[in-house]
This record gives sequence, C-alpha cells and structure tokens, in this order.
Amino acid sequence: MMDEHALRWLLLGAIGSVGLIFAAVFVAGLRRRASEQSGLRIQPSGAELATGFVTVFFDTLGIGSFATTTAIFRAMRLVPDELIPGTLNVGHTIESVLSAFVFINLVPVAPVTLISMVVASALGAWFGSGVVAQLPRQRIRYGMGVALTVAATLMLMSQLRLLPSGGEAMGLQGGWLIFAVACNFVLGSLMTLGIGLYAPCMIVVCLLGMNPKAAFPIMMGSCAGLMPMAAVRFVRADRYSPSAATGLTLGGIPALFVAAYLVKSLPLDAIRWLVIVVVLYTAATLIRAALKDRALALQQPEEVLQDPTA
Repeated sequence: MMDEHALRWLLLGAIGSVGLIFAAVFVAGLRRRASEQSGLRIQPSGAELATGFVTVFFDTLGIGSFATTTAIFRAMRLVPDELIPGTLNVGHTIESVLSAFVFINLVPVAPVTLISMVVASALGAWFGSGVVAQLPRQRIRYGMGVALTVAATLMLMSQLRLLPSGGEAMGLQGGWLIFAVACNFVLGSLMTLGIGLYAPCMIVVCLLGMNPKAAFPIMMGSCAGLMPMAAVRFVRADRYSPSAATGLTLGGIPALFVAAYLVKSLPLDAIRWLVIVVVLYTAATLIRAALKDRALALQQPEEVLQDPTA
C-alpha cells in the first residue's frame, strides 16, 4: 500500500504528464494552423500578453482568471465570443499545471479525496469540451453570460461572508465522497463553458465540513487535471484564438512568481469588489448580444442557418 506522500507525487506525475502532452498538442496545433492559414497571427500582441499577466496574477491570489479574462477580451475586443471558452482553457492550462505542483505539496489533503475529485473534474471537462466546441455563437454567449452571473454571485456571497466557513476535516469518506466527486464532475464540465471552478468547489468543500485550506489543492489539482483534457479538444477543433492563447500562456507564467511577493501589499478586498462589478457588466453584455443574435435569427432564418457561427 502506497503512503500518502507517494500517492501525492503519483498524482503530480500524472498531472505533469498530461500537461506535457497538452503542450505538445498546443505547439503542433499552432504550427499546423500557421501552415494551413497564411497570414494567421500566432505571435501575441502586447495587450494579449498583458491580459495573461494580469489575470493569472489575480488568479494566484484567489480571485480567479476565467471571469476576468472574459471581461478583458470583450472590453478590448481581442477574441470573438464563440472562441472565448476555448481560448480560456487553452491559454490558462500551463499556469494551472504549475499552480497544482505548489498547492498539492503545500496542503496535506487525504489522497483518496484529492485524486478522486481531480479525476472526476477531468472526465467532466472531456465530455463538456466536446459539447462546447460544437456550440454556435448565440448559445455560447448565453452560456457565458449565465456562467459569469453565477461567478459574480458567488464572489459577492463570499465578500458578504454568506458562504459556509467549513470544518476541520482534510478528507471525505463514503456517500459524502461520492457526492463530492459527482459535484466536481459537473463543475469540470461547466468550466469548459467559461465558469471558473474555484468558487463553487470551495462551497462544496466547506458544505461537506472540510477545512477551507483543503479546497486549494483540490481546486488547483482539478483545474490542472481538467484543463489539459479540455484544451486538447479545443485545439483539435480549432475553436480558440492562437495569438490570445499564446499571450495568456507567456504572460501568465511570470505572474505566478510575481504574485507571491506582492500578495501582502495589495488591497485585495477592494480589487474583488471591482472584479464583481466588471464581471456582472460583462455578463449583461453577453446576454444582450445573445438576445440580438436570436432576434436576427428570427428575422433572417435562412441566412443564419447557413452561417455556422451565427
């Protein structure tokens, strides 16, 4: 029987291997698209690199990266709405793998609980990404709008101290473990649409009486396990922005290390309130755009049916 330390390193080895496979698929996909589409921009712009740095910086501080990245993409019109879910998953994958190595070694969660929840989220992402990669623009806009509204609501509840505070347990057993695994499967599938896993996963962990600290390796490990799986499917379906995804990756890696030195000097509470307002505004613009798409489809059904992105 393997001890907890060995099981933890076995999980990290699996996450690292999946991360390397994704990196190979990502690079191969960029080369393929560059050869097939002359003039396609692969090199990220300054804005795309800055987006990667800023969003990963705040993600490392516990604010999350998906909602903030979506808000910046829409505000600066960097990525078409239908490509945002894929770009989020592809661009933030490497950062999530690196974060997992830090937090899984830092907090001693029971290996069975940690590994089963990570695997469940990865399986959920694999199935979810296959669905999202085929969705038309209107449904993606609706989905992201609702997802961001949920994310902002969870952030608001956290700011108002309305979420459960949790207990002391560092692991689960029996029916509660099965329930937690099922929840993480659903959260993994939803993450492919652009709703972050951090806040809802934290709620599940605390509701089940676990120590809030246990949520961090579970959250980081789940994202590191699911994002490479989902990202590979988005890369193969060409449902992402190459330059923006590259910018998120290259800009995000140094942000991981910078955040560790500045975390104590930043006004995080004020920043979280700002993020809530921005995310709610972005959610409203996405839903409004989806409603316009629907109105256009009713007015011009034949043209819209012929356009796969409408």
